[in-house]
Amino acid sequence: MTTGTAVQSEDFSTLTDGTPVRRWTLERGGTRVRVLTYGAVVQSVAVPGRDGARAEVVLGLPDVTAYETYTGPYFGAVVGRYANRIGGGSFVLDGRTHRVTANEGRNTLHGGGRGFDKRVWDAEEVPDGVRLSLVAEDGEEGFPGRLAVSVTYTLDEDGALRIAYRATTDAPTVVNLTNHTYWNLAGADSGSALGHELRLAAGRITPVDGESIPTGELVPVEGTRFDFREPRPVGPGYDVNYVLEETGGEPAAELYDAASGRLMSVRTTEPGIQLYTADHLGDGPFVPCAGIALETQHFPDSPNRPEFPGTVLRPGEEFASTTVYGFSTR
Repeated sequence: MTTGTAVQSEDFSTLTDGTPVRRWTLERGGTRVRVLTYGAVVQSVAVPGRDGARAEVVLGLPDVTAYETYTGPYFGAVVGRYANRIGGGSFVLDGRTHRVTANEGRNTLHGGGRGFDKRVWDAEEVPDGVRLSLVAEDGEEGFPGRLAVSVTYTLDEDGALRIAYRATTDAPTVVNLTNHTYWNLAGADSGSALGHELRLAAGRITPVDGESIPTGELVPVEGTRFDFREPRPVGPGYDVNYVLEETGGEPAAELYDAASGRLMSVRTTEPGIQLYTADHLGDGPFVPCAGIALETQHFPDSPNRPEFPGTVLRPGEEFASTTVYGFSTR
């Protein structure tokens, strides 16, 4: 007989303005995940290695004050309403120009100045996990439409972490949601994650200009440092969106730490995945490249690139996206 996920919640901390934050713990099949209502943050994922010992494999912070302090890295948070970048802090939708908060030079990153990562979400227990939800009002950070969002974290029978995103709107808008967890399969306190072996089912990338905005091209990775179609060690200097290919049910990505034997697979309904090696960490509690982000997403600046997969959501439609992080050893 198979038992489901053990789900618990507890008071965790308070924001500087006194708003309470709760923590939810999910445990099943050797995997333990801890999620905060602040930012829908994945604070902790602990999984066993080859020797059976369980270790923390994401970069998490000890309290809410730390998350409020170190906002730039977006540790473990759900980012939106539009994940990644919007060039020039504006886009045209149905003939109308919308100017959204520019928080990275003249561009918009991860939803603007107060994105979903800085909100306290409502939470409710669901079978095998927790559902977090919030409402982004029309005009927040300049985005049109009142957007109702939910993110559901569950653990599958084998201990895989499933993240299911849903959103609806009362007016045409753009939506792109992802989770910004940094992974270090050797252990969160082990230093740099460089050297992990990575495989990506992606033969093309969306190259960017000097402001990290896509040029609109889809460039083959063959013969370049961006080619991870066969597993190879990850070096520094990556912050790029990969165009995922059809995999026939195989994972879109696999990350492996040879020392611990931990292997993480990534399956997603999204068309892209951002590989970010976190070279700029170091001002906070972690060293540069302490974790590797694999952010499943639609492409950056898609609202300004009609040739990219569309990110427009209209009334009567539902945004739906699922990503599953699986854990095993070898």
